[in-house]
Amino acid sequence: MTAPPAHEPHGGALGSRLNWLRAAVLGANDGIVSTAGLVVGVAGATESQAALLTAGLSGLLAGSLSMAAGEYVSVSVQRDSETAALATEKRELHESPEAELDELTQLLTARGLTPGVAREAAVQLTERDALKAHARVELGIDPDDLTNPWHAAWASFLAFTVGALLPLLAIVLPPASVRLWVTVASVLAALTLTGWWSARLAAAPAPRATLRTVAGGALAMAVTYAAGSLLDVAGV
Repeated sequence: MTAPPAHEPHGGALGSRLNWLRAAVLGANDGIVSTAGLVVGVAGATESQAALLTAGLSGLLAGSLSMAAGEYVSVSVQRDSETAALATEKRELHESPEAELDELTQLLTARGLTPGVAREAAVQLTERDALKAHARVELGIDPDDLTNPWHAAWASFLAFTVGALLPLLAIVLPPASVRLWVTVASVLAALTLTGWWSARLAAAPAPRATLRTVAGGALAMAVTYAAGSLLDVAGV
C-alpha cells in the first residue's frame, strides 16, 4: 500500500485546522455585518464624518472585545471539561487497570475489530501510553493538543477586527455623496466572499450559503439605515 504524502493533513489536525478557518470566516462575517449595520444606521441620521468614525470605532472595539471574551470563556469551559475528564481517566487507570483494559478492548471491538485483534491492540496501546489511548478512543480528546482559550480569543478578536475595518473605512474615506453606496457595495462583495468560503469549508452548496449571507447583511443595513433616517426626520 502506498503511504500518503507527508504533507497531506489527516485526522484531528485537519479537523482542528478547518474549525479554526471556519471560526475565522464567521468572525470576519460578524465584524462586517455588525459594523456595517452600525455605520449605515448612523449615516442615515447624519453626514458627520466624525460621528461615523466614532460609531464605527466604538462598534469595532466593542464587538472584537466581546467576541474575544466570549470565545475565551467558552473555550476555557471546554478545556476545563477536558482536563477534568483526563484526571478522572488517569485515576481509573491507576485504581483498576484491568477493567480499563477490558473497556478499551470493548471500544475497539465496537469500532469493527475482531475481539482478538481488539485485545491485542488494546494491550499494545496501553503499554505505549494508557492515558493517551483512553483519551483518544474513549473520550475523543488528544492530551497533547488541548484547546487553548487564549488562541481562540485572539483569533476571534483579529477576525472580527479585520471584518469590521472594511465597512468602517468604506464609510469614512469616500466623499459624502458616494460613501453610502461605496459601503453597501463593499460590504455585499465581502459577504459574497465570506459566504462562498464558509460554504466551501462546510462542504455545503455555495450559491445558497452565499445568498443567505448576502441577504442577511443587506437586510441588516436596510433596517439600520431606515431607523437612522427616521431618527433624523424626527430630529432626535
